[in-house]
Amino acid sequence: MSDPIFRADSLAVTYTSSRGPVKALEGLSATLGQGEFLSVLGPSGCGKSTLLKVVSGLLKPSGGSVTLRGAPITGPRPDVGIVFQQPTLLPWQTTLDNVLLPVRTLGLDLEGGRAKAMQLLKLVGLDKFASHYPGELSGGMQQRVGIARGLIHDPALLLMDEPFAALDAMTREHMMMELQRIWMAAGKSVMFITHSIPEAVFLSDRIVVLSARPGRTIREFEVDLPRPRTLGTMAEKPFAEHCNALRALFSDLVKFD
Repeated sequence: MSDPIFRADSLAVTYTSSRGPVKALEGLSATLGQGEFLSVLGPSGCGKSTLLKVVSGLLKPSGGSVTLRGAPITGPRPDVGIVFQQPTLLPWQTTLDNVLLPVRTLGLDLEGGRAKAMQLLKLVGLDKFASHYPGELSGGMQQRVGIARGLIHDPALLLMDEPFAALDAMTREHMMMELQRIWMAAGKSVMFITHSIPEAVFLSDRIVVLSARPGRTIREFEVDLPRPRTLGTMAEKPFAEHCNALRALFSDLVKFD
């Protein structure tokens, strides 16, 4: 890997609760390369969502350090994009206006933003739905709007928090294919939170596995499957071997996020 765009060193997060301090993360270290697709896997309550909040600048760590482009992450920053588990689209806004939301929020050039938004909608296959409202779109289409919105301000890092968890199995597989296509075209660095081992193996260049709470990095898996990957990839032996290696690591854990 070239010099990483993102780095976490000995990251720790402790929450205060009515029962005393709760350690969510402790001694977590990870890196993300330029243009790399990194997935984060771990058992329920291991701190995956906490990690995402720290990386997005929404939560201050209790210890250790996190940097993006060599600078400490001390709060929300414009070079980070986020795609949430739910699309969180404004129902009274059109597809185009939902994509443009970060442009307006950040005070960027609106006319240039419109042109970029239409390019992104074409990239995600929704340019013909620019004037439609969220209620007129399927769940998968809404998530593609969310991905376009996450890319509109040209972030250095795109964070994705289980974006396909609420979709049915067939739509989820289609969205995996779509996300791979969009990522390969956009060339962005992605940190992808998921509870699905096959999803992580299909999409990722590398997978970081977290321990039970407090979360720390216990293993990294390189996914050396050739790209572009297809639905047929999931029926091949190398894919199964990657999945089985991860399942073996989690064999003593009862449930996942």
